[in-house]
Amino acid sequence: MITRTLTRRVALATAAAASALVLAACGGNTDDTGEGGTGHTGHGASAASATPSASAGAHNAQDVAFAKGMIPHHQQALQMAELASDRASSARVKDLAARIEKAQDPEIRTLTGWLKAWGEQPPMAGMDHSGHTGMSGMSGMMSEADMAALKKATGKDFDTRFLSLMAEHHQGAVEMATTEKQRGRSGDAKAMADAIITAQNAEIKEMKQLLGAK
Repeated sequence: MITRTLTRRVALATAAAASALVLAACGGNTDDTGEGGTGHTGHGASAASATPSASAGAHNAQDVAFAKGMIPHHQQALQMAELASDRASSARVKDLAARIEKAQDPEIRTLTGWLKAWGEQPPMAGMDHSGHTGMSGMSGMMSEADMAALKKATGKDFDTRFLSLMAEHHQGAVEMATTEKQRGRSGDAKAMADAIITAQNAEIKEMKQLLGAK
């Protein structure tokens, strides 16, 4: 009799423990769908990966114009920066050019991904976008003559030309990014615009200081 009673108590305790685990699991799932739950996990994954699809459902014509204009704008900046490695005489100019390459190349890939996610055709790489200052939102683009002169320059002459042209180029990018912040809809694109404004304004200040030191 005692054995039967103990066995029954153990069975009841086991069943109660199992029920508690099920309820806890259900409660956990309910919390996850609220603040700090599954929504938080999704937000963390989105923030970490920054996938182009994150912007696909919420964008407008300004976002598309920003991406289509900034890609060739960045591409020209990369062309200018690449020249510095074997033409510049100043180590600080070479360092600045390297930082510009490191920052803008990934942004080109991100912008291209957004356009594809939005069903838009990204600008073709290698197209000649020079001479388009003030057109299609591509403010600050260098002319063919400016680029040709920069390619021929070396030493201190290159340093001066590069800093002057790149400062103007950066100013154009800041203007484009400012328009995106004011009129864009995509949160990701506006965040990039804000980062461009901060970074390139700082580099403009640095370039003006380098020019003043010459």
